[in-house]
Amino acid sequence: MRQSVTAPESGARPEPATRNPMTVALVLVVGSIMATLDQTIVNVAINRLSAEFAAPLATIQWVSTGYALAVAGVVPVAAWAMGRFGAKRLYLAAVTIFSIGSLLAGAAWNIESLIAFRVLQGFGGGLLMPVGMTVLLRAASPERLGRAMSTMGLAILVGPLAGPVLGGYLIDEMSWRWMFFVNVPVAVVVLLLAVRVFPADESQPRRRIDTVGLALMSPGLALLIYGVTAAGEHGGLPFGQVVLPLLLGAVLVAVFVHRGFTVPQPLLDLRILRRREVGAASALLGLFAAGYFGAMLLQPLYFQVVRGESALVAGALGIPFALASGITMQVAGRLIDRFPPGRYLPVSITVGIVGFLLFRAQLDTDASYWGLCAAMLLMGAGGGGTMMPAITTATRALTPEQQAGGSTTVNLISTTAMAVGTAVVAVVLSVLLPISGGLQALHGLGPAEHAALAPALAEAFRDAYLIAPILMALAVIPALLLPRR
Repeated sequence: MRQSVTAPESGARPEPATRNPMTVALVLVVGSIMATLDQTIVNVAINRLSAEFAAPLATIQWVSTGYALAVAGVVPVAAWAMGRFGAKRLYLAAVTIFSIGSLLAGAAWNIESLIAFRVLQGFGGGLLMPVGMTVLLRAASPERLGRAMSTMGLAILVGPLAGPVLGGYLIDEMSWRWMFFVNVPVAVVVLLLAVRVFPADESQPRRRIDTVGLALMSPGLALLIYGVTAAGEHGGLPFGQVVLPLLLGAVLVAVFVHRGFTVPQPLLDLRILRRREVGAASALLGLFAAGYFGAMLLQPLYFQVVRGESALVAGALGIPFALASGITMQVAGRLIDRFPPGRYLPVSITVGIVGFLLFRAQLDTDASYWGLCAAMLLMGAGGGGTMMPAITTATRALTPEQQAGGSTTVNLISTTAMAVGTAVVAVVLSVLLPISGGLQALHGLGPAEHAALAPALAEAFRDAYLIAPILMALAVIPALLLPRR
């Protein structure tokens, strides 16, 4: 939609974004790259953070999981907040919150403060994409929207490619704190440009927000994941530390799901999942994302913990994975428009499964990096070829009235699955590590002791990697329920 249907007054300067929506898109790309860089950098830093804070993997993984849960909690309120405050103002606020969270995370004094500031980052980062898309839709005319949206896709390609390498360099050559500090100057640039080029906010109808649903969802998910990680830390099921959080979390999530199917205006309208195409694609997305993104925690850890590589080298070795994912994502968007999802998606999932199984089969103390990188090409191609087509399949089956809420629901499923998958993989690896005290105990070993333990460490990673192909194989079942014509 154009910003205004009336002609500007004589001599009045038109809105910059109205003259050139590509300028708006490029500013949004910089903002999105900032967030995607941050997410990919953290996976490379897990090993260093464990050593810095002498914390187990089950605790350190909350640096990633806490961010993902914050994103999941804030995305559903984006539509309400844009109606209440305006898209431009909300985007500026999101960038500000993200930069403040980055500054505080870089200054964190213990693991608890780092996790808390990562949650603050997630509140800002979770708003960047949905609000940015709304800003772009208002700035671009229909005939120029396709090109502008394609430009936005640069963030999905550049962030995962550059993040691990940049993060590895900052961690090795400067400090882990700089992987957060680096966001601040970028955020300042985005703020200055956005103030100048974004179209002014239009008056929008205010929406009601389901505060009860909001109060149920995020605490419920957090308690469930806390119970899972606590079970790994305690090595059993003590009632107060594990069973009680799991029960409380399950009850809160169950009540939230019930509201989503029954109340007139829920936080997430889950009634759309009753449509076969939407429900099957969402189930596929949840299972695949849990395995695929959960395993991303393992890749840089294997190169650092088993092979003894630096953070920079571990990040660089992930380039084939990110490159294949980004390129395939661009092609897959066209393929899903030409081939029925019930035929296309089982094939793309299978490509990812084969890649993970080949990668897992090679995990050893002296596996060829060429062979591992070849497997990562298949892993990335499977992920890039599955995620966006699954989201497209789920959302294009919705009516125009359902699209806004439906797209939020589908994206929230993938974000939540990512958080759960990361937590489960971290706990499983913690249990499998062949040393009392887990990951943080490895940092106290001498070179000879570490070398002697390397074969057993490689075996632990091989076993943990089974989670991804199993969950992805389960995703084939709902994929086969999708239309085949």
